[in-house]
Amino acid sequence: MHRFSFLILFIGFISGCTGGEARRGEVKPTHVLNAGDIPIIDAHSQVPHRYEDLDEVIRLMDQGGVVRTILSSKGPVTAKQLVSFASKYPGRIIPAVRTKHRFYQENDERFEKFLKKQVNIPQFGAMAEVLMYHAQKGLRRVRAPQVIVYPDDERVLVALKYAMKKKWPFVVHIEFRRAGPLRDEFMKRFEALLTRYRKHPFVLMHMGQLDHIAVRRLLEAYDNIYFIASHSTSIEASPIAAVRESDDPRTNMFDGDHLSGEWKQLMIEHPDRFILGFDNVWPEHWGQYYLDQIKLWREAIKELQPEVAHTFAHGNAERLWRLPPLK
Repeated sequence: MHRFSFLILFIGFISGCTGGEARRGEVKPTHVLNAGDIPIIDAHSQVPHRYEDLDEVIRLMDQGGVVRTILSSKGPVTAKQLVSFASKYPGRIIPAVRTKHRFYQENDERFEKFLKKQVNIPQFGAMAEVLMYHAQKGLRRVRAPQVIVYPDDERVLVALKYAMKKKWPFVVHIEFRRAGPLRDEFMKRFEALLTRYRKHPFVLMHMGQLDHIAVRRLLEAYDNIYFIASHSTSIEASPIAAVRESDDPRTNMFDGDHLSGEWKQLMIEHPDRFILGFDNVWPEHWGQYYLDQIKLWREAIKELQPEVAHTFAHGNAERLWRLPPLK
């Protein structure tokens, strides 16, 4: 598609969300896309903390040219508040069912009721990541506890049941590198899950902290596995990154400011299996760090063929979460 034509179509999409006029409370992106820019969907992020912080999410999305964000709540922000916020920006915020809760961590039987209540709210369009191996976050103070829940645990299967019912991709959080001696057991049970539910898509956060060799093996073995490239840049991999909250050994898909040759080749060979997402969690993520990540990815995907870049930046998220296409 001619670049100028694509830009016109993109502007038309944003206007189309409002029938040509902005609804009350709706904000159009203020980021002016250049002819070569590609619209972005953030396939997984979380609210900064308070409901009052949510307007900052939209402001930063506008500034970075992120058209949609699949967003889950945490902390004091309730499901109803998230849905209320999303309703002010139709088509921009896709509410995701919250899974992170003490009911999950404590193996409390009330976890299923907690999930079901959200799933029954029609405005939800996704389910947030389900923690399986999650190292403690916080080098100076504990901000998130360690979680060890195997892929065949009943809590995982309960969440999977509801994701399958709604035909949502099942987003998995396993830090394979950080799991250390538990890595092989987690991989064995995760692959058993992939095999048992071969017709359902599984999405692995942060590339699973895997290298390109392990990712290639999984891609070639399973048709139902996908990877979100969150926290997998040279910015995140830096040991002096301002927002690092743990000493996790992150996957780095970059060589400096460019995609490394191995990852670029994998994305070209399997364009339908990689998804762009940022997984902003803490307030400091929702700032210059976020804009720097967007800028880095925007430049990197210019190194890919246009169809591969579009598929990664927004196409795969549209297909998997059944979102209206941006082109």
